[in-house]
Amino acid sequence: MPRFGVTLLSGGLDSTTVAAYAKERVDHLWAVTFHYGQSNAKEVDHAARIAGLMGIEHRLLDISFLSEVAWYSALTNPDGFPTPAGRTGVEIGHGVPITYVPMRNLIFLSLAAAYLESQTLHAIEAESVAASEVEAAVYIAPNALDYSGYPDCRPEFYEKVRKTIEAGSKLFTVYGVSMKVETPIIHLSKAEIALLGMRLGAPLEHTWSCYKGDPMPCGQCDSCVLRAKGFAEAGVPDPLLVSLGAA
Repeated sequence: MPRFGVTLLSGGLDSTTVAAYAKERVDHLWAVTFHYGQSNAKEVDHAARIAGLMGIEHRLLDISFLSEVAWYSALTNPDGFPTPAGRTGVEIGHGVPITYVPMRNLIFLSLAAAYLESQTLHAIEAESVAASEVEAAVYIAPNALDYSGYPDCRPEFYEKVRKTIEAGSKLFTVYGVSMKVETPIIHLSKAEIALLGMRLGAPLEHTWSCYKGDPMPCGQCDSCVLRAKGFAEAGVPDPLLVSLGAA
């Protein structure tokens, strides 16, 4: 049964772990990275490197115009909104921080699903692959436990998006092929994600989670705090910091 998949790869710990997870389950896998006008584009370079190391075909999509409409965020408008720093894990878990980018995951999923549908429809209509034998899924790395309070990281959001994608797709309405939205780490702690990534052999030493683009992770932004917490609770050193000689 041909299995087609698109994995959203940001270059961070979570998405790299999910990419490794998807690679074990998909016959034809593409990694998609978005340049969405984020202030730190360093993660884009890390994503490309990671995809190459994992042998996954990589597509970088420039949707930098998103920053013009999703401007109410520290990630797309750093001059207008400072990135929170030095918050505790308890503080991070309450409220929606200014690093939330309006509608980002909804837009990412729509574009990833469009790419997946194109690839799958081509296999069915141009290569005569039987639709009854096809599986298709978008893999994405939200987390509802150790996360920054983003509303688009909740399980109910992804269930509703999946139904919407199906209702609006030729792949489902004509051929009956569901485009699943797979969120394999949504219920895992950051420690469990770190251990899963290591078990899957993901190149975690090349991942970048920091909201800033300095040579070293800042260690103060929410993403750095959560990452450090995860590796500490897992009882293993962070492969990135080891590779940088900082651990």
